[in-house]
Amino acid sequence: MDYEYAPLRLPPNVDRVTAAAQLAIQAEFSGWELARVRLFRDGTRQVMLRRRRINQPQPGLSY
Repeated sequence: MDYEYAPLRLPPNVDRVTAAAQLAIQAEFSGWELARVRLFRDGTRQVMLRRRRINQPQPGLSY
């Protein structure tokens, strides 16, 4: 399988519930799935999203 990846960095003021809601919206409407989450000491989260690569255009990330 060939995947495309989208790195995302969430600031420390974004709580866990808000982050989960944002990621759920991206998963539902754009086909992204969670590949990896790293939580740093300062509270920032580094999120890696992935989706299968297909030949048809798909919507990108909305920030």
